[in-house]
Amino acid sequence: MLSPQEKLCRALAYQFSDSRLIVQALTHRSIGSKNNERLEFLGDAVLGCIIADELFHRFPAATEGELTRLRASLVKGATLAVIGRELNLGDCLRLGSGELKSGGFRRDSILACGVEAILGAVYIDGGFEATKALIRRLYQQRLEAASPETAKKDPKTRLQELLQSRQQALPIYEQTSVEGESHDQIFHVVCRAEGLDELAKGKGTSRRKAEQDAARKAYQIIAK
Repeated sequence: MLSPQEKLCRALAYQFSDSRLIVQALTHRSIGSKNNERLEFLGDAVLGCIIADELFHRFPAATEGELTRLRASLVKGATLAVIGRELNLGDCLRLGSGELKSGGFRRDSILACGVEAILGAVYIDGGFEATKALIRRLYQQRLEAASPETAKKDPKTRLQELLQSRQQALPIYEQTSVEGESHDQIFHVVCRAEGLDELAKGKGTSRRKAEQDAARKAYQIIAK
């Protein structure tokens, strides 16, 4: 019977020459100093480069803004977490006892970082072309479904452009509180902008997501 790690390599259609790399890629920082954070850093950069190259050649008429939004939608944490689940990555991750008890193997952020770390490990082990082939396999259906027409601007950008079109001041975001423990936090943010009778409130698992939530609500009110 194959181990979870062997099943993962089969799902990746990639066999590591140096098995220590895949072990490190699957090791969360809660285990210790020999973890996947450096590989994650590398994988994030390589992924962004390869996806940008794919989009550049697939959509020769797309504008810079459209390409940027398409790339962002493909490399964002939520997309990477879905890929991690498709690979059953949670079964392979090496987590400390605290993360195991809190369900870290299901958390989007940990799954997304794990996928990026795997890409970094493949890059070191097999080089750029091997990593490019893997990313193409993982993203095949997503790339085929991608379209500049469906690349939506994020709420903060839409709100900013709306205010600028009216020659109004840019919105101001302020974090008001953070709930929960360090591994499972909820951020609360308010947005101030012209056209709002009261503050638009947002929340999310990161400050960025909370700001986007607040911007979405502010836009809905101001655009009416």
